[in-house]
Amino acid sequence: MARGGRPAPEATLLVRGDRDEGGYDALDGQHWDEVVDVSSRARHVREAVAALGDRAAHWTYVSSMSVYDEDETIGLDETGRLLEPAQDGDEYDYGREKVAAELAVRTLGERAFIVRPGLIAGPGDPSDRFGYWTAAADRAGSGPILVPERGERFVQVIDVDDLAAFLAVEGRRGIVNANGDVHSFQDVLGRIRALTGHAGALVEAPDAWLEQQGVQHWMGERSLPLWLPAGMPGFTRRSNDGYRAAGGVLRPLDETIRRVRDDELARGVDRERRSGLSRSEELALIDAWRTAGADAR
Repeated sequence: MARGGRPAPEATLLVRGDRDEGGYDALDGQHWDEVVDVSSRARHVREAVAALGDRAAHWTYVSSMSVYDEDETIGLDETGRLLEPAQDGDEYDYGREKVAAELAVRTLGERAFIVRPGLIAGPGDPSDRFGYWTAAADRAGSGPILVPERGERFVQVIDVDDLAAFLAVEGRRGIVNANGDVHSFQDVLGRIRALTGHAGALVEAPDAWLEQQGVQHWMGERSLPLWLPAGMPGFTRRSNDGYRAAGGVLRPLDETIRRVRDDELARGVDRERRSGLSRSEELALIDAWRTAGADAR
């Protein structure tokens, strides 16, 4: 299943359809060696399995680490407890929709493979999460960068090309967490600063103050990407033993950072983003925190 807003790869045929309206009539009579579905709408996945499942030799569903019901356990593996699956008519919840979609795919038995990626990074990332930090360092020059206060903060990231290579291996079965190795946020930020040459100040603001200023966790407008609430120590420290045991490869983190930075420079570090702060927002927050910190002292 492709998201039709992007160009079809060479030697493939893009058949457009609206999954809200079914959209499978144009595929009647065709058979597939492999179906890969990435939808985060359980109804879309159920309907695809119903329409195409008996004509697919193998089905891969790209799910998410967000399916797990708790974020406290460090080293949680594929046996972790899942969220309750979404039901039709429920208010949308990404994690619960993914759980319900997984259940639909699992009806295919031995033909099904479910992969649960964590944070995916690489050129062209539409979420703008990981790339925010390379862009922030480059646009700051010798100026300051706003960061969350030091603490127990970690990052797990998998390069998109490593994930794609893992999915391309034929005949995979079962369920696998596809995640990178655990790195401290400070380590990742240090690697980014070393690559970009950023020598400006890191202005650390406390979580509570950032929340009061309307800065969001993790992603989205006016956010500090990869910053998580304190009560989620396990979310970025999941086990990736299953991925490695299945032959999954992880390139060096510095290589992924270089790829992401090159892409950010090409797209423009001051462009409008889906995640993060604009430079003007960042500088305003830095000034506000420096004033608030001085007043507190």
